[in-house]
Amino acid sequence: MAERIVEANGIELCTEAFGDPADPPILLVMGIGASMLWWDEEFCRMLAEGGRQVIRYDHRDTGRSVTYEPGHPGYTGGDLVADAAGVLDAYSIDRGHVVGVSAGGAFAQLLAVDYAERVRTLVLISTSPALSVDRDLPAPTDEFVQFVSAMSVDWSDAESVVESQLGYTRLLAGGHRSFDEEATRQFIRRDIERTMNFSALQNHDAIPDDGRSRPPLSSINAPTLVIHGTADPMFPVEHGKAVADTIPNARLLTLRGAGHGIDRADWPTITDAIIDHTRFD
Repeated sequence: MAERIVEANGIELCTEAFGDPADPPILLVMGIGASMLWWDEEFCRMLAEGGRQVIRYDHRDTGRSVTYEPGHPGYTGGDLVADAAGVLDAYSIDRGHVVGVSAGGAFAQLLAVDYAERVRTLVLISTSPALSVDRDLPAPTDEFVQFVSAMSVDWSDAESVVESQLGYTRLLAGGHRSFDEEATRQFIRRDIERTMNFSALQNHDAIPDDGRSRPPLSSINAPTLVIHGTADPMFPVEHGKAVADTIPNARLLTLRGAGHGIDRADWPTITDAIIDHTRFD
C-alpha cells in the first residue's frame, strides 16, 4: 500500500492503510520514539486479512511526518492524542477501533477519555494507566533502570542511534526468548534511514504534559482488551492488570515470557485477539 500524507490536527502526518475501506477500521497507535514501521507490515496484513481496514501512522518527529528542531518539541502529549483523532478525520472515520502499544496505549486511553464518541473499542498492549489509579505499581526492573541511566547517544551519528535503539530493543524483549540481533539492527537502520530528521527523535524524551484535568479511566465505556507480557521490564505485568481492573469490564490477556512490545512469536495470538475483540460495535 502507498504511504499517504494527511493533514491532521493542523499538521502533516504520514499514514498508510491496509485492507478494504469498507471493513471495520482499526487505528494503530505506536509508542514514543518509534515510527509506524514498528507496526510491521506483515502484522498489519494479518489484521487486514481478518476483515479489517488497518491504518498506521508516523507520530510527529518520526518517519516522514512533520519534524521539529531537535531538543524543542513544539507539541504536548495532548497534541499526540489529538493527532490520532485527526488521522481518523483524514480517513473520514467517525468511530474506529483503536489499538495502542506502550505510550501509544496511554494515548489510546486518553483518546477514549477526550474523544469517547470516536472510539468503538480499545486494545491496550504493554502499557500502564495513563491517569492516576488507586494502587501502587512496581517500578521497571533494575536492569532496565541501569541501562537507561547509562545510555549515551550521539544524535548526530545515525549508527550511534541505531546501536542505541538496538540495545534498548534487546532489553525490552525481556530476556526470556530468542532475540534476532542482526535482523533487528537491519530493521532499525531502515527505520532511521527513512526518518526525515533522526536527531529529532530525541524530542520524544521531552514531550510536556498538556496539564489538562480529565475524568478517571473508569469513565471509559469502550469495550477494552488489555494485552501484557509477563516479562515486560518497563511496565511489569501489574501495570496491565491495573489498567484492566480500572476500565469497566476490561479483559486481560497475558503472554507468557513476552517482554515489552509485540514479539513476532505472538503475532497470531495478538491478531486473533484483536480481530475477535473488534467484533464489538
